[in-house]
Amino acid sequence: MRVVIAEDSTILRQGLVELLTLRGHEVVAAVKDGEHLRAAVTEHRPDVSIVDIRMPPTHTDEGLRAAIALRSELPGCAILLFSQYVETTYAAELLADRAGGVGYLLKDRVAEVSDFLDALRRVSEGETVLDPEVVQQLFASTRKSDVLAGLTGREREVLGLMAEGRSNAAIATGLFLSAGSVEKYVTSIFGKLGLSPSDGDNRRVLAVLRYLQP
Repeated sequence: MRVVIAEDSTILRQGLVELLTLRGHEVVAAVKDGEHLRAAVTEHRPDVSIVDIRMPPTHTDEGLRAAIALRSELPGCAILLFSQYVETTYAAELLADRAGGVGYLLKDRVAEVSDFLDALRRVSEGETVLDPEVVQQLFASTRKSDVLAGLTGREREVLGLMAEGRSNAAIATGLFLSAGSVEKYVTSIFGKLGLSPSDGDNRRVLAVLRYLQP
C-alpha cells in the first residue's frame, strides 16, 4: 500500500513510518498538520491516509476537518483516523458521504500490530472500520428516529457490530448465532430501514449511517 501519515508527534509519526516500511508498504509522505496532509494526499493520491485528529495549530479537530475536506475534494480517498480521542462533532459527517473507505481507531485500544494493519488494509479496500468505543459514543450522541425504534434489541446488536466493520461470520461468532440467523437479522434490518438492493450503494454502510444520523 502507498500511505500518507498525518501525525504531529514526531516519535509516533516516525514509528508508523518504520512499522509500515518494514512490512513492505510505501510511506509517500509523513506530515504534522492538516494543511500539509491535504497537499500530500492531493499530490500523491495514496491508497490510504492515517490521520490524527488533534494537530497544530489549535490541537482540536484539524485532522478530522482536513479529512472531511479531502473526501469532498477527492471522493473515495481512504482515511483511517487514529487518535486518542472520540470526536463526535464531525465524525458522523466524515461517514456521511457513503463512499466507504473510512476507519476510526483509538490509539490506546489497538492491542496488536496485526489488528492495526488489518484495519488499514480493509479501509484501503473501501470498507468502514470503527472501534467499538467510537460506535458507542456516536450512538450516544445521536437521536434515534421512529424507524430505528422498530428494530429489535438483537437487530440493534447486529447493527452495532456492522458499524464496527464486522462481517456476518464475525457477527455470528461474537453473538453465538448461526450464519443463517445473522443473515436473517441483516436482511430484516435492511427492510426496516428501507434499504432496497442497489448496485450503487453499500447497504451495510447506509444502514450504519441511518443509525448514526441525528
